[in-house]
Amino acid sequence: MLSFSAIHHNEEVPDNFVYLREVIHDIQMDLKYCSEDNFTGARVPGYEAERLIVTLDAAMALRKVQQELLYGNLALKIYDGYRPQRAVDHFIAWSNNEDDTVTKAAFYPNVDKSRIFAEGYLVEKSSHSRGSTVDLTLIDRSTLLELDMGTPFDFFDLKSWPGSTEVTLQQRANRMLLRNVMTRHGFVGVDEEWWHFTLKDEPWPDVYFDFPVR
Repeated sequence: MLSFSAIHHNEEVPDNFVYLREVIHDIQMDLKYCSEDNFTGARVPGYEAERLIVTLDAAMALRKVQQELLYGNLALKIYDGYRPQRAVDHFIAWSNNEDDTVTKAAFYPNVDKSRIFAEGYLVEKSSHSRGSTVDLTLIDRSTLLELDMGTPFDFFDLKSWPGSTEVTLQQRANRMLLRNVMTRHGFVGVDEEWWHFTLKDEPWPDVYFDFPVR
């Protein structure tokens, strides 16, 4: 068995990974790391195309989530899926650059940049790099507008914790709706981010991939 820290450096997409749109044709996406609209303020290395990749297991579970949401006239919107290890390495380098605080007001107004990893908002080995983790939200199918979750995606603050009491009751209810539907279909959330979910029975729990998104 591969060790916990094993990194797979092959540049090709492994056989058990898929482009999510091939499984959920109408999935809505706003792939933040393919643009400048993210906490680094620039497109992130490793994201070479606006395409979202996940393991087949995660894709099939997400399709079940989407099917359930249809009954409430809701749907998923994905911000990120598989994340190359080189992107995570870029996040580490970014956090160590104390002179670059361009995005502080928008993404981490109450956290010192040097503490973002220490406080758990980012990690040096991300579950995203294992291919079965997604960042997402809920949208109204009629309008395609996002439900109000109280904070934007990747807002590094206690206010983004799913159980935060600094948001309204409706915003907390929206977060719990997302968490409950994801949990029913085999995903597990985290304490620090309302948008982050990992497939409980992920196929690659010990491997961190580094192939680029193309």
